[in-house]
This record gives sequence, C-alpha cells and structure tokens, in this order.
Amino acid sequence: MTASGGRPVHEGAGADAAAGDTVAAVVRQWRAVRPGLDTGPMEIIGRINRCAALLQQAEDAPLRRAGLSRPEFDLLGALRRTGHELTPGELARETFSSGAAVTKRLKQLTERGLVERRGDTRDRRVAHVRLTDAGRDLVDGILPEQLAYETAVLSGMDGPRRDELAALLGELLGQLEGRLDALRA
Repeated sequence: MTASGGRPVHEGAGADAAAGDTVAAVVRQWRAVRPGLDTGPMEIIGRINRCAALLQQAEDAPLRRAGLSRPEFDLLGALRRTGHELTPGELARETFSSGAAVTKRLKQLTERGLVERRGDTRDRRVAHVRLTDAGRDLVDGILPEQLAYETAVLSGMDGPRRDELAALLGELLGQLEGRLDALRA
C-alpha cells in the first residue's frame, strides 16, 4: 500500500504481534477512514502512551502501600542515588518536574520527616535538600520491593526481549531529549 506521494505506507510491523491491543484497534479504524495515512508513528507513540497510562493506573503498588506517589519516590530516589544535597532546581531537572511541583512535593515530604531543607550560607534565596535518616531508610527499604513489582509487570517478556526493548526505548529517549524542543517550534 502506498501513500498519496508514492511512499510506502507502514503496515505495522508490530501490529501482527499485538493485533489485540487497543492501539491496533485504533490503527485499524484510522486505516478504514483514511487508508492512505502512514499510521506507523501512532503504533509506537500510541503504545508508549497507553503503556504509561496503564502503569500509572496500577499506581505502583509498593509505593502506594508506603504512602508515596511515583513523583515523590522519584524525588527521594534522586536524593538517594546522587548521594548529596540538591537544590529544588536540581531536583526539578533530575525528576523532569516543574519547580512548582517540586516545591509542593518537598513541603509534603518535609512534613513527613523524609527530607530536610537548609538555607545556603552565601545566598538566602537558595535551599539545599537532603534525605533524613527516615527518608533514606524508606528508599532503601522500598526500592527492592518496587523493582520486584516492576519485574513482575514485565514478566511476560523474556530477558533478551526486555533488553532489546530497553535499548530501543533508550535510543528513542536519547533522540527525543536531544531534539524535541526543535520539533515543537
């Protein structure tokens, strides 16, 4: 099948393997009403978005049991894995969050005794955030449980396929991080 410009239309390499997923149904519907369109990008981006939505709906059971949201855990995890204090701006960059979202999370995590803020001795406008002992213990305790949960979520794929998917997603992410702003213009 070709598009109106003579380009081959992507038939969906993954469509056969995932013919029963919701994105495959959407693609079939689009092909019925607009048969000349290349739906290949939709098959990838649509599936990534759908997977992300389903993972969010599952709410990361171990995190939920610990009373944490994924964004809160990401913030605590950034402090733990870097091993040093970070400013709210650095935390925003580490967690791909807005400054306002980080401020809100820090307030909640401070009230729970999981992080501490201290002012900069040279610049009072700057705050430094660090994990408390309770915050470090929580991250260290929940991380193995969360990884086991994520392993169970991915258990339908064997190791080599997971590795291949991780590599492909890493390649896509690297490309997007390097040029997405240019595509938005």
